[in-house]
Amino acid sequence: MSSDSRSLDHDTIAAIATPSGRGGVSIIRVSGPEALSIAELLTQKTVKARQPLLTRFFAEDSGVIDTGLTLFFQRPASFTGEDVVEFHCHGGVMVTNLLLEACLALGARLARPGEFSERAFLNNKMDLTQAEGLADLIDAPTQQAARQASASLQGAFSSAVNQLNQRIIDLRVYVEAAIDFPEEEVDFLSEGRVAALLLELKATLTTLISQARRGALLSRGAQIVMTGAPNAGKSSLMNQLANQAVAIVTDIPGTTRDVIKQTISIEGVAIQLSDTAGIRAATDAIEQEGIERAQAAVDTADIIIEVVDDQEPKEAVLYSSDNAQPLIRVLNKVDLSGRAPGMLKATDQEDESVPPSVAVSAVTGEGIQALEQVIIQCLGMGEAGTTSPFSARERHVTCLKRAEAALDEASDRFEVSQAGELLAEDLRRVHAELGAITGTFGADDLLGEIFSSFCIGK
Repeated sequence: MSSDSRSLDHDTIAAIATPSGRGGVSIIRVSGPEALSIAELLTQKTVKARQPLLTRFFAEDSGVIDTGLTLFFQRPASFTGEDVVEFHCHGGVMVTNLLLEACLALGARLARPGEFSERAFLNNKMDLTQAEGLADLIDAPTQQAARQASASLQGAFSSAVNQLNQRIIDLRVYVEAAIDFPEEEVDFLSEGRVAALLLELKATLTTLISQARRGALLSRGAQIVMTGAPNAGKSSLMNQLANQAVAIVTDIPGTTRDVIKQTISIEGVAIQLSDTAGIRAATDAIEQEGIERAQAAVDTADIIIEVVDDQEPKEAVLYSSDNAQPLIRVLNKVDLSGRAPGMLKATDQEDESVPPSVAVSAVTGEGIQALEQVIIQCLGMGEAGTTSPFSARERHVTCLKRAEAALDEASDRFEVSQAGELLAEDLRRVHAELGAITGTFGADDLLGEIFSSFCIGK
C-alpha cells in the first residue's frame, strides 16, 4: 500500500473551505481521526456532535486567535465519512491563515486539492460521478450547467448508469447460468430472447450517450471560432453576440492581430467565442503570428463560423482543419447589401452543398437570433433542447462509447456464433466500461448474483 493510501486511512487533514479574501465568515474544515481532539484543544471546550458551539479559538503560544462557531460531525454521518470539524471564524486572510496554522500545529496535515471529496468517495459517501458533479457545480459557467451539475451531485447520472449496468449483470447471469449449469435445462440463449435484450440495451445506451454528450457540452462550454477575410465584420459580429464592445472595430483591414476571446451564453450553453486574424498574406511578423494562433484556435474549435462580406461575396477561404467541425457561413452587412436577414433557404444559396448560411447585420443586430439558433443546432442541442438530466464529462462519453462498441461486438458475434462464452466476455467488457464511470472498478460478485437469482443444485 502506498503512503498516500495509508494517509487516507489514518491521518487528519485540514484546509480553508471558503474563498480567500475579505468576507463575513471563513471556514476551516478538518477531517480525520484527530479532528475532535484538535477541536477541543483549539477551543478548550468539550465539543459534542451536531451541537454548534460558540467559543474562542486559542493558539498554542499566542493567545486568542478569534471568536467563532465550532461544528462537529461524527463519523460516518459527515461529508467525508470521517470525523469532521468546521471552524467558522471572521472573514479575512490573516485570521483565517492563523486558524489554519493552529490546526496544523495540533497535528493536522494540509489537505491536497480535492482530498475531502476523495475521502468521501473512498468512504462510499459518493461515487465518482457525484464527486465530479460537485466540482462541476462549483465551476458551472451558466445557470443551466449548475442545475445539471446539481442533478449529478444528487445521483441522477449515477442512477442511470447503475440501472443500465444492473441490466447488463442480469443478462450475464442468464448467460453464465446457461453455460455453467446445463443440467438445469434452462436454455436462455435460444428463441431470440438474448438478441432482443441486446437490442434493448443498445437503445438505452444510445440515449445515455446522447444525454451525456449534452451534459458534457453544458459543463465545459463550446468553443466557436470566427474566421474570414479581413474587414468582413468578424469583430463587429463578436461584439453583437457578446452584447458589448469586446473587439476593436475599424475600417482598416487587419486590425485584429491576436485571437480575442469572450465567453457568452446562448440558451444556457456557455460558449467561448474567438475572433481571429483575417485570412490573407501576412504583411509582417506580428500579423503572421496572429494567423498562426488563429489556426491553432480553429484546430480545437467545436464550430467554425466563416464571416463573409455580403457586399462582396467571395469564394470561401478557410483555415484548414483535420477535425471536420461543423461550419456556419455568415453573410454579414445585409444592412448594406439589401439581402433579407435570417436563415437562408437551400434555394437561396448559390450552391446547395454549402454549410448552413445565415444573413445578418452585425451593426443593427438583424439575423443574430437566427444565427444563435443555428449555433445551437450545430452543437447537437436543437431537437433535444438544451436541457440534460445531468452533467457529464468527456471521460464519461468516452467510457459510454467504448461500452457501445463492446455491446455492438457482442451483438454481432452472438448473431453469428450463438456462443455464450464469447457473449459473457463481451458483456464483462461493457460492465467494466460502465463501472469506470461511477468508480466501481473491482471484480463484480457474479457468483453471488447467480445464487441469489436462481435456485441452483436443487
